Amino acid sequence: MTRLISDDEGHASALAELDRLLDLDPRPDSPEADELQLLALVIEIYEQRRWPIPLPDPVDAILFVMDQQGLTRRDLQRCLGSRSRVSEVLSRKRSLSLRMVRALHKEFGIPFEVLVQETGRAA
Repeated sequence: MTRLISDDEGHASALAELDRLLDLDPRPDSPEADELQLLALVIEIYEQRRWPIPLPDPVDAILFVMDQQGLTRRDLQRCLGSRSRVSEVLSRKRSLSLRMVRALHKEFGIPFEVLVQETGRAA
């Protein structure tokens, strides 16, 4: 029976049990498959709490999307405004406005919670 994980020892035990269940290769809708799904969820919740992954900096997220989608600074102009505004945002000299956040989210799918964070200042 799956239990909540409260420490690293319990996490190790849960991972071992997950491996055991995976080795069984249970058929869908079997009790073992249900147990495997539940155990995976419990492990995921523990790992998210134990080792949270911080959200990326807004500018880093924009640069990542540019890289992944092959975008140029010119492509950002429709969301951020002028060429100088794009430069100011990417150099962290200007914060994103609400209008910019909405446009970047709509156009490129960057999550709101990433874009509304305070931008780290360049050294």
